[in-house]
Amino acid sequence: MRRFFFIILISGACISLSAQNVAQWRGPNRDGIYNETGLLKKWPEAGPKLLWHFDELGEGYTSAAITAQGVFITGMINGKGTVFALDPKGKMLWKKEYGPEWTDSHTGVRSTPLVIKDKLYLLSSFGKLFCMNCSDGQTVWKTDLVQQYGAENIQWGITENLLFDGNIVYCTAGGTGASLVALDINTGKEIWKSKTNGEKSAYCSPMMITLQNRKIIVTIMQYSICSFDATSGNQLWKSEFKMDPDVHPNTPVYINGYLYCGSGYGLGSVMLKLAGDGNSVSEVWKNQSCDPKMGGVVVLNGRIYGTGDKNRKLFCLDWKTGKELFSTKDLSPANIIADEGLLYVYSESGKVNLVEPQADKFTVINSFSVPSGAGPHWAHLVINDKKLYVRHGNSLMVYDIAAR
Repeated sequence: MRRFFFIILISGACISLSAQNVAQWRGPNRDGIYNETGLLKKWPEAGPKLLWHFDELGEGYTSAAITAQGVFITGMINGKGTVFALDPKGKMLWKKEYGPEWTDSHTGVRSTPLVIKDKLYLLSSFGKLFCMNCSDGQTVWKTDLVQQYGAENIQWGITENLLFDGNIVYCTAGGTGASLVALDINTGKEIWKSKTNGEKSAYCSPMMITLQNRKIIVTIMQYSICSFDATSGNQLWKSEFKMDPDVHPNTPVYINGYLYCGSGYGLGSVMLKLAGDGNSVSEVWKNQSCDPKMGGVVVLNGRIYGTGDKNRKLFCLDWKTGKELFSTKDLSPANIIADEGLLYVYSESGKVNLVEPQADKFTVINSFSVPSGAGPHWAHLVINDKKLYVRHGNSLMVYDIAAR
């Protein structure tokens, strides 16, 4: 099958709570960059030490969300989505079934839990948003985006992980009643809903940009990159970003006034310059070769690292110009995270690679093959407390990557 399902495995962002109290997809800033120190710069020949594994998750592509409360992850068993809570050594504390999950094409759970203090937030592939207690999985509140906002399901199931800021959780309804909604994080009560812009959700998870005098939310919907005022929900602008199928799974990256977005199927990447007040954007460059399908990118020292879909390479692009600086045909397609200047590249081939990006080339330091699980290798890697979390289908594997 040429068309793959795209997984967006994210949680929310908040700068006011410590890392011990918040877990979100792709690290503390939603950009794939982790801030651990004292990690191995070279793994043993067979790979880092496997500390433990849990092999009862069922089907899915979500990553682990780790806080002081525990390790939280989702899976689908007999068509039902389930949240699992594990202790730091992999012992199951509890599991909680929450309802139907995706059983059509590329079956399984899609969205990584967002954990904030003692609460867990989750959006199912059928548009049901849950808030649960971390202690036992009991539901605190829930909202049905399909019934309440006219959200329509999409080809591979609603796939978005939740953005939060302060006491608000945001998600893309993409329905006839609203494009974006903001809900009270404690009660689920609606704070605002944006006017519909006629576009469906498209697997993208929103990100927040903090400007001098306001906050704005950016996401990619069915046909365009869209921005909304975080206080009112008013749409500020949209920039066409269109292809067939309507799949935009990679969260945008914002740095110092510039906004990078990329999608697969040959659409490629675009850089936009954001006006100082956030009310408009202008196009800076395009690059069709780097077209990440669902692996995201990381940006280090003015360089973009990402893999291609139509163009099966690992790319290094210049942030300012979009020029391809170098690439390699190995490793792609893959998802990528980074820590201490090194790339952790989890390829669809089932290998996890430790890669050093150099001035003019990539150097693969070490690789190991994922030993357990089944199905596509699509779940994004996680680093927490000097441990590397690798999810493959029904298995979660945890490796010791601490330097000794």
